[in-house]
Amino acid sequence: MAHLLLIEDEVGIQVTIEDRLRSEGYSVESVADGRAGLERASGGGIDLIVLDRMLPSLGGLQICKELRSAGIATPVLMLTAKGQLTDRVSGLRAGADDYLVKPFQMEELVARIEALLRRDRMRATAHSPPEYRFGEIRISPKEASVFRSGQRLQLSAKEYQLLLYLVQNPRRVLSRKELLREVWQYRAEISTRTVDVHVGWLRQKVELDPRRPRWIVTRHGIGYIFDPTESGG
Repeated sequence: MAHLLLIEDEVGIQVTIEDRLRSEGYSVESVADGRAGLERASGGGIDLIVLDRMLPSLGGLQICKELRSAGIATPVLMLTAKGQLTDRVSGLRAGADDYLVKPFQMEELVARIEALLRRDRMRATAHSPPEYRFGEIRISPKEASVFRSGQRLQLSAKEYQLLLYLVQNPRRVLSRKELLREVWQYRAEISTRTVDVHVGWLRQKVELDPRRPRWIVTRHGIGYIFDPTESGG
């Protein structure tokens, strides 16, 4: 049973879509706020996102852009009241996989969801991304999720992106400047403790003893290194 995330702030539309998709056998989770929707979508465990373009706090276009920039390939079906060609093109360029203009027939919504899920299954079979493992941790880029002893960890989008970048660059000392550039897309020279704070949060979730980290190790005066052979320090 596919698990769908519906990010829609209009209560009537939300309830109608939820009821129809559940009647079709889908598991449906709903969020009404843009930023909350992005956080949930980044947390993994979602097979497809039905995303409204106009949302409180963060619009659908920006949500799409941030998901794709984070390497999250979950299929996105965007809903909008705007039907102009330029609006559809902007949605697709932002990373949406399909576009449906309100008002729409529920039969078409269901058919488009089925097509996107079918396409995603075929793509996943042909191009399954590698998983990463260290200790009791398993990272699944396909699900954009991190597991510890089989239990999904609740990581923020940036925590997940940081961890993924670290494990994709093992045994290499990564400066704070590089991490700010590659994970946060900061281009200018800035002074911030953002990297240190996020590393601290990440250690609380993946290290057995955060005060004596085994995997994400500090290289004083330089930055951090991820080394699956580290024994602590």
